[in-house]
Amino acid sequence: MTGNQIQPVAPVQPFNTQFTLSREYLAECFDQSLPHGKGAKPNYLFPLLLFTAGAGLLTFTEQPKVAGYMLIALAILELLHIRFRRAWWLTRQMWGKGAGGEVKLTVDDDGIQTQAAHTQTALLWSDIERVIETDLGLILVAKSGGRQYLSKSLFPADLVPEIIARANGEA
Repeated sequence: MTGNQIQPVAPVQPFNTQFTLSREYLAECFDQSLPHGKGAKPNYLFPLLLFTAGAGLLTFTEQPKVAGYMLIALAILELLHIRFRRAWWLTRQMWGKGAGGEVKLTVDDDGIQTQAAHTQTALLWSDIERVIETDLGLILVAKSGGRQYLSKSLFPADLVPEIIARANGEA
């Protein structure tokens, strides 16, 4: 291939499936995406600073103690948030409109589309910056910064490498 020639892109065999946004699927989404996200490692510095500031106010000032107790309570609340973030995230998702609903997934030459009762998304191949492959799924990272997780269990085994290659511009 010479300098300015464009390599032809192999067509993707259209694929359609449906799945349910169940608690198990959402738990897989959280567990597989967490190590690759911004909050992979909890930040204990913030609750430590809140606790230290609250204890300092209680110990070293003669002001009313309400501010010190509030800072300590916020530190405890932040530690609970860190400890129970998976359960809280799953609960929020299960309270959402889409929980328990059917999702139609389509993979074709244009990209990957999902359609549920209240949402419809389309991620074009050209909009995908990269694909992160996990043990159980694929994290599609859009150029806009958004991420979408899809379980490998939704696809036939031969389609997963094709999706990765196409999204990375190799197909």
